[in-house]
Amino acid sequence: MIVFPAIDIRDGQCVRLVQGRADQQTVYYQDPVEVAKLWEKQGAKYLHVIDLNGAFGQSNLNRTVITEIVRTLNIPIQVGGGVRSLEDAKALLDCGVDRVILGTAAIKNPSLLEELIALYKEKIVVSLDCLAGFVQVEGWVDGSTIDALAFAQQLKIKGVKTVVYTDISKDGMLQGPNFEQLSQIQKIGLDVIASGGVSSIEDALKIKEMGIYGAIVGKALYEKKIDLKELLEVIC
Repeated sequence: MIVFPAIDIRDGQCVRLVQGRADQQTVYYQDPVEVAKLWEKQGAKYLHVIDLNGAFGQSNLNRTVITEIVRTLNIPIQVGGGVRSLEDAKALLDCGVDRVILGTAAIKNPSLLEELIALYKEKIVVSLDCLAGFVQVEGWVDGSTIDALAFAQQLKIKGVKTVVYTDISKDGMLQGPNFEQLSQIQKIGLDVIASGGVSSIEDALKIKEMGIYGAIVGKALYEKKIDLKELLEVIC
């Protein structure tokens, strides 16, 4: 299982939100590049970076920072937040990002998703951001009537290989992931990256035992509930 330390960037700073709410923000580091270097030094093999400004509709405010992270590190990085066009995805991949995460655009613009999958194949990851079993969009602000499991099945048919599954009610709460829905989505045959609520090494071990492809760890690292080195020793 791959452990993905999370770096959420807003206005050039490393922050964490609670359940995706912009008014529930904590700034942990002024310089996301330094955080990225720290996680790499502690043994991370892959990073998960989200441009929160992009997710909230303010594109390209953090592109320079993201590019600097890519240039500074020697490990792959997947990036999401505000990727809503072919040009957005291409710009990130061209600057060295390993995988691009599509969220809102995968739902609202299915033809774009199909085009990106045709061009970049496994380089395109789709984010399943869910609340009460339904997919959320626009930086988790807007709801939908789209059933998460049905949508995941559609993604599999379209050729998507990897999804990031987040139960929004668990995100930033340090109360454990939604193991039941993780299991249901995994049964579809996708590589699932679990996100939201991973608060202990025990949570991560349970995800590994389920055969899940990866787990994103965010607030638990920043609040020092989990030591990354120790986690990697246990998991890997």
